[in-house]
Amino acid sequence: MAVKYRILVADDEDSFREILNSQLTKAGYEVHLAADGEEAITCLGEKKIDVVLLDIRMPKVSGIQVLKYVSQNCPATKAIMLTGFADLELAMEAKQYGAVDFINKPFSLDDVISSVQQAVKRS
Repeated sequence: MAVKYRILVADDEDSFREILNSQLTKAGYEVHLAADGEEAITCLGEKKIDVVLLDIRMPKVSGIQVLKYVSQNCPATKAIMLTGFADLELAMEAKQYGAVDFINKPFSLDDVISSVQQAVKRS
């Protein structure tokens, strides 16, 4: 049986979480959801996550703060940053903390699936 990769989608917008959940599940991934950075960190502490899709701007704990947690505590987890705000400084900071990709909203679902596929190949 093929390995089922675990994906965490952390985004404060319900519609984005649900769309990504649906599409990633159809693509054969085990998907976990978090509505904010605190939930994302809790999930990362409880489960082995292969790839985390992180919205940069979330309530309570930002995506960059979650990314820092990932780099320090879950080095095997690959992070893909999602943002509605094209910000070169944030992109550079995300790369510094190990983000493997940076996707701007609105995004193509094919681009997200492709980015996740590339990330799991690196794990």
